[in-house]
Amino acid sequence: MIIQKKIFSIPDGLSGERIDSALARVLGLSRNVIVKLLDAEEVSLGHRKLTKSDKVQTGQVITILLPEPPSGEAIPATPLDELSIVYQDTDLVIVNKPVGCAAHPSPGWTGPTVLGALVAAGIPITSSGPADRQGIVQRLDVGTSGLMMVAKTESAYLKLKDMFRNREIKKIYHALAQGHLEPAIGTIDAPIDRHPKEDYKMAVVSDGKPSITHYEVIEYYRSVSLLKVELETGRTHQIRVHMSAIRHPLVGDLTYGADPNLAEEIGVSRPWLHAQALEFTHPISGLPISVNAEYPRDLTDSLSRLSDAVLP
Repeated sequence: MIIQKKIFSIPDGLSGERIDSALARVLGLSRNVIVKLLDAEEVSLGHRKLTKSDKVQTGQVITILLPEPPSGEAIPATPLDELSIVYQDTDLVIVNKPVGCAAHPSPGWTGPTVLGALVAAGIPITSSGPADRQGIVQRLDVGTSGLMMVAKTESAYLKLKDMFRNREIKKIYHALAQGHLEPAIGTIDAPIDRHPKEDYKMAVVSDGKPSITHYEVIEYYRSVSLLKVELETGRTHQIRVHMSAIRHPLVGDLTYGADPNLAEEIGVSRPWLHAQALEFTHPISGLPISVNAEYPRDLTDSLSRLSDAVLP
């Protein structure tokens, strides 16, 4: 097997994170892949082999041995009519991702992907990044709809990665939470990390990574609140975990404690969460960019079922 050696320093903003989480973010690989490399003793700090329980510090120089991806392996095209282009120029493209579409190819996933849809549409993307995640500077879960950005050039890729890491890109979500949030404007500041007993979930834990979510009620319905949510940090499942932690889980989010009867009543079969807006300074031109994404049909239909019960 051909091996490639990568040597890099831990950037600002990742200090204190577990090595598997930090490497996943820096390299754009899945945590499962990183854990396998750690178990195989392919990750080191100086002469010391690292394990997944190790935590990193800013400036540490990490060496990792990676299998070389097969040359010429292309992103498989997955045509997807439901994916729309919201903004595009020579450096980047922003799409309105439908639910049921992954950001990029991954082992075991046979459905459509954002990268595959762009390839099918003939839209060029940069070769920067891991072979199956070329151009990816942010991701949305398969079950989350809305705005997602992909870099088309290497210079845009590098600058956008830094901008997301340094929180220079404003990300606004709309979410439907169970119950009525009081106060109507608030901030949730609670650390998040892997769930101590259920590894597929995240949770608020005392020694987790700093996580801050700002919310504002857009409208109260009979038994739910439509929220505007802005992330100050970008942890996995952050909105879902924070809303569940304050006992207002997202409608349809059965993983984090939502009421299945309510979800069925309004026709929601996934967490009611939509990446609604992105605001940032263009990484190359320096011009301000602001884009919005309309709700998909399943979310608008669910609100229609609630519309006769709006409170003043």
